[in-house]
Amino acid sequence: MLVLGIESSCDETGVALYDTDAGLLAHQLHTQMAMHAEYGGVVPELASRDHIRRVIPLTRACLAEAGKTLQDLSAIAFTEGPGLGGALLVGASVANALAFGLNIPVIGVHHLEGHLLSPLLADPRPEFPFVALLVSGGHTQLMAVRGIGDYEILGETLDDAAGEAFDKTAKLLGLDYPGGPTLSRLAESGDPERFTLPRPMLNSPDLDMSFSGLKTAVLMRVKAIEAEQGALDDTARNDVCRAFQEAIVEVLVKKSLKALKQTGMKRLVVAGGVGANRQLRAALDLAASRRGLAVFYPPLALCTDNGAMIAFAGAMRVAQARATGAYTVQPRWNLASLPAL
Repeated sequence: MLVLGIESSCDETGVALYDTDAGLLAHQLHTQMAMHAEYGGVVPELASRDHIRRVIPLTRACLAEAGKTLQDLSAIAFTEGPGLGGALLVGASVANALAFGLNIPVIGVHHLEGHLLSPLLADPRPEFPFVALLVSGGHTQLMAVRGIGDYEILGETLDDAAGEAFDKTAKLLGLDYPGGPTLSRLAESGDPERFTLPRPMLNSPDLDMSFSGLKTAVLMRVKAIEAEQGALDDTARNDVCRAFQEAIVEVLVKKSLKALKQTGMKRLVVAGGVGANRQLRAALDLAASRRGLAVFYPPLALCTDNGAMIAFAGAMRVAQARATGAYTVQPRWNLASLPAL
């Protein structure tokens, strides 16, 4: 079965082809980062218009890469939500129009389920059950995953997600949008001993997290540096970046280990854009090896939003595909409401 996946939930247009026998055949991705950088953040109307311009050419390129035609498709999957309403409508419209014209099923996919299942595209791939640390741009959650659709939220951020904290802190430090990846790169040159920042909720009895206070602590630290030396030079900025990243990583690692202990599971799956962070990966790998645990990640190219995760999740849920002719998008959509397979 050959499934075309279309991702258009925010600022990246992704298209991919997944074959249930041969695996991932092709994927194409266009990011709007350069366009939104001029405004310091995502502009929803511009995002929607750019999806319209990109989705058909990317679909053609994807089919050409795989040596397939539209007539070879068995089904089409698209991101139904959550995300920006206008952006979601672009993917939904194209998916439903193509499915109607080809007389094949169409599947609405939950964006977070796509991220959650993306490590199953890696080699080796994890077996169920596992604990999942989902750290995408707007979400930070720990979940017990016992099967596709069988998800139990164990803990989540009470305010800013880790990815949001990265981007907001980067903006505070004067880094260009999107600042999160730049902050991580600068942190590699920072002195881990110079500054210490708080670890919010590190020792709380639950598995919840909080990162907005960490962002405030960075602001206070920057003001103190400016008062002392007149300006935030490159060395001090890199050291602050390192202290910030150290705090985020320590919280995520400790909460993940606690979730594994609480559930009795031995496998941890990390998904989402922050899952590409090298310091986080190194810290999780080290902690897991010391405890006889296993950690799994999606391929680096599939950490951020992409069509491959949507095509794969759609292929897993193809039995729930619906007839074409009517469609919807869900800018807000509770992951726990998905039916188990």
